[in-house]
Amino acid sequence: MPAYHYYMFNKPFGCVTARRDARFPTVMEYFQELGNERLSPVGRLDRETEGLLIITDDGKWNQRMTHPAYQKQKTYEFIALGELDNEKLQKLRNGILLCGSDMPTLPCQISVTGTSVLSEILPALHPELRKSFGQNRPCHPVVMGKITITEGRKRQIRRMLKAVRCCVIALKRISIDEMILDRNLKPGEWKEICPFE
Repeated sequence: MPAYHYYMFNKPFGCVTARRDARFPTVMEYFQELGNERLSPVGRLDRETEGLLIITDDGKWNQRMTHPAYQKQKTYEFIALGELDNEKLQKLRNGILLCGSDMPTLPCQISVTGTSVLSEILPALHPELRKSFGQNRPCHPVVMGKITITEGRKRQIRRMLKAVRCCVIALKRISIDEMILDRNLKPGEWKEICPFE
């Protein structure tokens, strides 16, 4: 039986979850030094999303981790323009209809961890985000929170928050089930792990 490899990667902002891309750097470029052609990402994070991504050459395990039937719990930290009151939070928790979809999302866990205004958080953002959101009013309300979902629809969290009139500025995945992103890993860094421990 071949020995498989599993890597915890802190995906940086701006790279795409793909093998190759004509316009942007890819997550696999960070693993070239290993010379392992069989490695591939487990699921995907969009270009603007940071955080936990597992890279492996274990195809069966990869399928099990990403198949909708297994409903893996994925937790993210978000920063969004707008406000989340109890009514909006309840709508999101119960499942919400996304634009262009005829099936509501599955129930999720969501909580607010803080509130601020745009001028306070802008300096800490990636330069590309500062440029895109810098045109908004400096006093525009901003909400920070944590959300756990068990699905993986395209740009799901961004679309869920948009459905309650919030616009996601920054998004970072911090865990998948029991696997928690190592806070010591800087964006672009990875380490080998054993996911079965």
